Amino acid sequence: MAAADATREDLLSVDLASESVRQLNQLLHDAREPRRVRVLHPAGRHSIAVGIDAPHEVEIDGHVGYYCAGMNKLASVRVHGNCGVGVAENMMSGTVTVEGSASQSAAASARGGLLVVHGDASARCAISLKGAEVVVRGSVGHMSAFMAQKGALVVCGDAGEALGDSLYEARLYVRGEVAGLGADCIEKEMRDEHLEQLRELLERAEIEDVGAEEFRRYGSARELYHFHVEHLGSY
Repeated sequence: MAAADATREDLLSVDLASESVRQLNQLLHDAREPRRVRVLHPAGRHSIAVGIDAPHEVEIDGHVGYYCAGMNKLASVRVHGNCGVGVAENMMSGTVTVEGSASQSAAASARGGLLVVHGDASARCAISLKGAEVVVRGSVGHMSAFMAQKGALVVCGDAGEALGDSLYEARLYVRGEVAGLGADCIEKEMRDEHLEQLRELLERAEIEDVGAEEFRRYGSARELYHFHVEHLGSY
């Protein structure tokens, strides 16, 4: 790769002003040994650093488009900017950190790993979450954690309408105001185990100025688990 040069022995720089996203992703897929990669001039391009299947460390210097770090497995990806729709979509493991804000559907269907957004996240954050953990330093938009099945969503700011609509067993923690709860989502007791989980997630997200005791917990009322014939007209 003409524009990929080792600026230090262990750091590889890839400039997307001259190289393609396909070339970058192929490099990350082919390198089975852990690599440290710096991505220059992303300029909002889509699908950067998708499908990684090795414990690489990827630093992206700027804003990215759709599906950055989608299907991530094992890698640590940090975006020094904002990101478009679907960051860390279907993530399996590893860590994805966004220094700015995220658009819709952050961590959609993510099965494992940790997504940290230091700004705000838009609508449908953590939609259909299947085991991953998501920490948002700011606020989230409407329909966040819709049909979330497993995992955790931590919101240090406010949450929009219909939080946790049709929720299964994911845990939702919100520090600020909630505009409205979705179907079958209720506020629940905050026990010691939840405070311990919150402290661990805030520490991993490098958020030090927020206390776990400031949050409220939300979860499933489990009323949608069963069919009720008297509600037939609603189905």
